[in-house]
Amino acid sequence: MLSVQLETAENGTSLTSSVQVRGRFPVLPPHLPNSADHSRLPVRVAEGVAPLDLNRLNSIICTPRKVKRSEALYRTNDQFNSIYTVRAGCFKTVITHRDGNEQVTGFQLRGETLGFDGVCTERHSCDAIALEDSEVSVIRYALLVSLCHEVSSMQRQLFRMMSGEIVRESGHMMMLGTMSAEQRVAAFLLDLSDRMTARGYSPVDFNLRMTRQEMGNYLGIKLETVSRMLSKLQKQGLVDTHGKHIRIVNRLGLSSV
Repeated sequence: MLSVQLETAENGTSLTSSVQVRGRFPVLPPHLPNSADHSRLPVRVAEGVAPLDLNRLNSIICTPRKVKRSEALYRTNDQFNSIYTVRAGCFKTVITHRDGNEQVTGFQLRGETLGFDGVCTERHSCDAIALEDSEVSVIRYALLVSLCHEVSSMQRQLFRMMSGEIVRESGHMMMLGTMSAEQRVAAFLLDLSDRMTARGYSPVDFNLRMTRQEMGNYLGIKLETVSRMLSKLQKQGLVDTHGKHIRIVNRLGLSSV
């Protein structure tokens, strides 16, 4: 198998993946030995994929990329080449308005995926900023699509991930349009709880990776309102907060807000 250097990534570094090249087109490797190291496989992309096909997915993942706190994984209008799965750390996605104001559109935790915003126009439509020192798995989109043509389970998983992005954005719009400030904060904490559960972490005891200002920006409320709503939920005995540490005391009650 020939290891080839793929085109330069957005930050100017070269990404390497073990694929064969015939003319201009990548040829995905055949089934590889079961001894392949799957430790770097992105969990969400690999869900429901057979072990032999996981080896093939492993072969198209480029060298992990580290992103320091406050640095960008990619910027608005950068050429879209890859999708990214968070291996460590946390990111926020941000759209900058014409007047310079920023709108936080999402937070991506460990195990979650970024980059689908670039599929439509082949350019990214937002900035992806690391909230802390982070690391991502880099998957070249063209190679992933080629693999999906051959592995139906991976194609279904890719469609599920894209559908999940649509559902998440629809839910965010509904929250901004119909919920009170208290309900928005409660819904945000419950969503984080569900995402923690899906990744094997405690659903009731976790740390917020974002600031309260970033949280308020995402929820469409002011920083002071976020603090006031958290204090209110704590007085009601629903949560216990200490700085960025959150403990959900009464999940059922929080769901009823």
